[in-house]
Amino acid sequence: MHHSGASPERNADLSQICAEYWALSLENSPLSATLLGVHDFDDRLDDLSLEAEQGHRAALHGLRVRSSALSDANLSMADTVTRSVLLHQLQTGIESADLRLIELASDQMDGPHAALLMLAPQLTYPEPEQAQAALVRYAQVPRMLRQAIQRFSAGLAAGRTPSERVIGRSLHSLDSYLASSPDEDPFLAAGLPEGWSETEQWQSEMAQLVRECIRPAFGEYRDALRDQIAPSARSDDQPGWCWLPDGEELYAALIRSHTTCELSANELHDLGRQHTEVTLPAEYLAMAEQQPDPGDELSASFRTLQNTPGSDQSAAPSSLAAIFECLRTNPALRHVDAAEIVELAERSVARATQALPEYFSLLPSSPCLVSPIPEFLAADAPYAYYFPPAIDGTRAGTYFINTSHPEQASRTEAESIAFHEAVPGHHLQIAISQELTGLPEFQRHDGPTAYIEGWALYAERLADEMGLYSDRVARFGMLAADSWRSARLVVDTGLHARGWSRQRAIDYFEQHTPVPKDQIPGEVDRYLAIPGQALSYKVGQLEFLRLRSFAEDALGERFELPAFHDTVLGSGAVTLPVLANLVEAWVAGQTARPVNGSD
Repeated sequence: MHHSGASPERNADLSQICAEYWALSLENSPLSATLLGVHDFDDRLDDLSLEAEQGHRAALHGLRVRSSALSDANLSMADTVTRSVLLHQLQTGIESADLRLIELASDQMDGPHAALLMLAPQLTYPEPEQAQAALVRYAQVPRMLRQAIQRFSAGLAAGRTPSERVIGRSLHSLDSYLASSPDEDPFLAAGLPEGWSETEQWQSEMAQLVRECIRPAFGEYRDALRDQIAPSARSDDQPGWCWLPDGEELYAALIRSHTTCELSANELHDLGRQHTEVTLPAEYLAMAEQQPDPGDELSASFRTLQNTPGSDQSAAPSSLAAIFECLRTNPALRHVDAAEIVELAERSVARATQALPEYFSLLPSSPCLVSPIPEFLAADAPYAYYFPPAIDGTRAGTYFINTSHPEQASRTEAESIAFHEAVPGHHLQIAISQELTGLPEFQRHDGPTAYIEGWALYAERLADEMGLYSDRVARFGMLAADSWRSARLVVDTGLHARGWSRQRAIDYFEQHTPVPKDQIPGEVDRYLAIPGQALSYKVGQLEFLRLRSFAEDALGERFELPAFHDTVLGSGAVTLPVLANLVEAWVAGQTARPVNGSD
């Protein structure tokens, strides 16, 4: 099913610039190209050298100059949207090169080693020549990892030390990989042509590459991180980027890139505190007082809360703490085993998919699968993440879920996470975006974090309106997920702008959210690894909610939710200022229409 996005009458110069930008992006990240299902660069691995980065920057700068020079008079509304998103993406890429962000990427989230190990089993090579190209590609792993170490060392020379926790997690996942069996290596798990006569030969050549080339390179990389980079790491008392010589400038750039707004670290910090400490606690207390469902596992634990005299204001924090404690520790809320985690996720996705047509008229044709995170990554991976479908149809959208310690994982948030990562969250938005016709390629496959994560967090609340949560426990999970994203604003800025210690960040989470205590250190270390990314969720969600309420107020009985959703999803992932323009233009168009539907 293809959806018409903008009209086909696009500005030819802009279309040309967009095509060049997309070609440049794919060439600059051949792994991402293959993941998407574009096979022109299957024989290449990313070039992390300073020379390549400078060359890429120069090309991006040329495109920015040309985009800025286009006359507004020749641009339609759709063109104006495209150019704004393009300029944001170009600016982000140029700043990334100017600030040499790769020098700080020795982390467990976006580090080159993490990207290779996470992507290798996801990549498919459906044609024989593509599979052969992959062998040429993977022989370049030593070069790519050596380039990474050179960049980290250059960063170190400029005073850009890593956080000891971040480097520690990288070393831990590298040790786990190197200790795993070479016969089950992720590089052997690539998708090969169906019924290919040379599959066995390929597997045997790949196994040799793994043993003689790839694993030794990962070993060298691990040793270099441990012996050259780790000894200079910053302690847990100074883990944030504000302790780096140019940390303030780096963090400000990442705030702009991830939120697409002109918000300062202080404004974001205060916004987070307002939601985490004032708005959400009121919702928890109200939900605790609701009549429980039959078999509600929280009822017994809450009976003690209900007897708290409501008139005593000082009792509120202790009852909030009691709610958090109960959500965290009630044994009835733990998963039984890995199979239950996967089954609950599959059930949630199926239920949500069935309910979509009432709330959306744009629907994707690509299904969403559920799959466990590979074992060797699981210990250092987040609870869940999503991989989009490949545009060549070889891989469906996949919601990956961590099944490594089921008895530690709480069922409370299982549904809200499924609605966030899969449907109506990431999968719905990204698969719709990929299938939009009439949009430039880059706009269908690329876009700002604040939009992508903001939509997914908005989707968790939308799921409640859609009646998707199966019980009160799951609805508490929705609040918990919102607390978690709101606290991120406080903690990310606390660490990187205000100089918080790692322990202070952990303490804030423990006090103000029901996130399970054993998950909090990993969560905090994620913000230390990829500063600014965690800000995008709540900032984006609040803007989706603000624009929806603006449209509802402006249109009254003319407001239709599916039409609003089509408007916000119909241009791919855009910056938040562009999103506001799209909704305002849509509202203005609706206001001009007669009410009785005689259009």
